Amino acid sequence: MKFARSQQGLSIVSWLVVLAVVAFLASTAFKIIPHYLDYMSMEKIITSVETDKVQEVRTVGDFYAHVSRGMTVNSIRDLNLKDVLKVTIENNEFLAHLKYEKRESLIENLDLVVNFDKEFRVRMP
Repeated sequence: MKFARSQQGLSIVSWLVVLAVVAFLASTAFKIIPHYLDYMSMEKIITSVETDKVQEVRTVGDFYAHVSRGMTVNSIRDLNLKDVLKVTIENNEFLAHLKYEKRESLIENLDLVVNFDKEFRVRMP
Protein backbone atom coordinates (compact mmCIF):
# COMPACT_ATOMS: atom_id res chain seq x y z
CA MET A 1 0.00 0.00 0.00
CA LYS A 2 2.82 2.37 0.65
CA PHE A 3 4.00 2.02 -2.99
CA ALA A 4 0.65 3.11 -4.48
CA ARG A 5 0.47 6.22 -2.27
CA SER A 6 3.94 7.38 -3.19
CA GLN A 7 3.18 7.49 -6.93
CA GLN A 8 0.80 10.40 -7.24
CA GLY A 9 0.89 12.71 -10.28
CA LEU A 10 3.37 12.94 -13.14
CA SER A 11 7.11 12.72 -12.84
CA ILE A 12 9.41 15.52 -13.99
CA VAL A 13 10.16 13.67 -17.24
CA SER A 14 6.44 13.20 -17.93
CA TRP A 15 5.80 16.90 -17.35
CA LEU A 16 8.61 17.79 -19.77
CA VAL A 17 7.13 15.52 -22.44
CA VAL A 18 3.67 17.05 -21.95
CA LEU A 19 5.18 20.54 -22.08
CA ALA A 20 7.08 19.71 -25.29
CA VAL A 21 3.92 18.41 -26.99
CA VAL A 22 1.90 21.47 -25.93
CA ALA A 23 4.68 23.81 -27.12
CA PHE A 24 4.83 22.05 -30.50
CA LEU A 25 1.06 22.26 -30.98
CA ALA A 26 1.01 25.92 -29.91
CA SER A 27 3.84 26.75 -32.32
CA THR A 28 2.00 25.03 -35.17
CA ALA A 29 -1.24 26.85 -34.34
CA PHE A 30 0.49 30.25 -34.18
CA LYS A 31 1.91 29.67 -37.67
CA ILE A 32 -1.34 28.51 -39.30
CA ILE A 33 -4.04 30.63 -37.65
CA PRO A 34 -3.00 33.95 -39.32
CA HIS A 35 -3.40 32.37 -42.77
CA TYR A 36 -6.91 31.17 -41.92
CA LEU A 37 -7.82 34.61 -40.57
CA ASP A 38 -6.58 36.21 -43.81
CA TYR A 39 -8.61 33.69 -45.83
CA MET A 40 -11.77 34.41 -43.83
CA SER A 41 -11.19 38.14 -44.37
CA MET A 42 -10.83 37.55 -48.11
CA GLU A 43 -14.13 35.64 -48.13
CA LYS A 44 -15.88 38.53 -46.39
CA ILE A 45 -14.37 41.09 -48.74
CA ILE A 46 -15.45 39.15 -51.83
CA THR A 47 -18.99 38.52 -50.60
CA SER A 48 -19.36 42.15 -49.48
CA VAL A 49 -19.41 43.23 -53.14
CA GLU A 50 -23.03 42.07 -53.25
CA THR A 51 -24.16 44.06 -50.21
CA ASP A 52 -22.06 47.22 -50.63
CA LYS A 53 -24.46 49.69 -52.20
CA VAL A 54 -22.11 52.67 -51.92
CA GLN A 55 -19.52 51.13 -54.23
CA GLU A 56 -20.88 50.71 -57.72
CA VAL A 57 -19.09 47.50 -58.66
CA ARG A 58 -20.09 46.83 -62.26
CA THR A 59 -16.89 45.66 -63.97
CA VAL A 60 -14.12 43.18 -63.25
CA GLY A 61 -11.76 46.11 -62.67
CA ASP A 62 -14.12 47.57 -60.07
CA PHE A 63 -14.28 44.15 -58.41
CA TYR A 64 -10.48 43.95 -58.17
CA ALA A 65 -10.34 47.53 -56.83
CA HIS A 66 -12.94 46.71 -54.16
CA VAL A 67 -11.04 43.60 -53.05
CA SER A 68 -7.74 45.50 -53.09
CA ARG A 69 -9.17 48.19 -50.80
CA GLY A 70 -10.47 45.51 -48.45
CA MET A 71 -7.06 43.84 -48.39
CA THR A 72 -5.45 47.17 -47.49
CA VAL A 73 -7.92 47.76 -44.67
CA ASN A 74 -7.36 44.24 -43.29
CA SER A 75 -3.56 44.43 -43.70
CA ILE A 76 -3.32 41.48 -46.07
CA ARG A 77 -0.03 42.23 -47.78
CA ASP A 78 1.46 38.85 -48.62
CA LEU A 79 -0.96 38.00 -51.45
CA ASN A 80 -0.69 39.15 -55.04
CA LEU A 81 -4.32 39.79 -55.96
CA LYS A 82 -3.95 39.10 -59.69
CA ASP A 83 -2.36 35.71 -58.98
CA VAL A 84 -4.80 34.42 -56.34
CA LEU A 85 -8.15 35.76 -57.63
CA LYS A 86 -9.68 35.21 -61.06
CA VAL A 87 -12.91 37.08 -61.78
CA THR A 88 -15.31 36.76 -64.71
CA ILE A 89 -18.84 38.02 -65.38
CA GLU A 90 -21.63 35.61 -66.29
CA ASN A 91 -25.39 36.30 -66.30
CA ASN A 92 -25.18 39.50 -64.25
CA GLU A 93 -23.04 37.75 -61.62
CA PHE A 94 -19.37 37.84 -60.77
CA LEU A 95 -17.70 34.44 -60.72
CA ALA A 96 -14.68 34.78 -58.45
CA HIS A 97 -12.24 31.93 -57.97
CA LEU A 98 -9.92 32.39 -54.99
CA LYS A 99 -7.10 29.87 -55.09
CA TYR A 100 -3.73 30.00 -53.37
CA GLU A 101 -1.35 28.10 -51.15
CA LYS A 102 0.66 29.29 -48.16
CA ARG A 103 3.76 27.57 -46.73
CA GLU A 104 5.27 28.03 -43.31
CA SER A 105 8.51 26.47 -42.20
CA LEU A 106 7.98 24.12 -39.27
CA ILE A 107 11.28 22.40 -38.52
CA GLU A 108 14.33 22.39 -40.78
CA ASN A 109 13.03 21.04 -44.10
CA LEU A 110 9.47 20.32 -42.93
CA ASP A 111 6.81 22.79 -44.02
CA LEU A 112 3.20 23.34 -43.12
CA VAL A 113 1.17 23.77 -46.30
CA VAL A 114 -2.32 25.29 -46.35
CA ASN A 115 -4.34 25.24 -49.61
CA PHE A 116 -7.28 27.56 -50.13
CA ASP A 117 -9.59 27.02 -53.09
CA LYS A 118 -13.11 28.42 -53.26
CA GLU A 119 -15.43 29.73 -55.96
CA PHE A 120 -17.89 32.52 -55.31
CA ARG A 121 -21.02 33.62 -57.17
CA VAL A 122 -21.64 37.24 -56.30
CA ARG A 123 -24.58 39.15 -57.74
CA MET A 124 -23.93 42.62 -59.05
CA PRO A 125 -25.30 45.30 -56.70
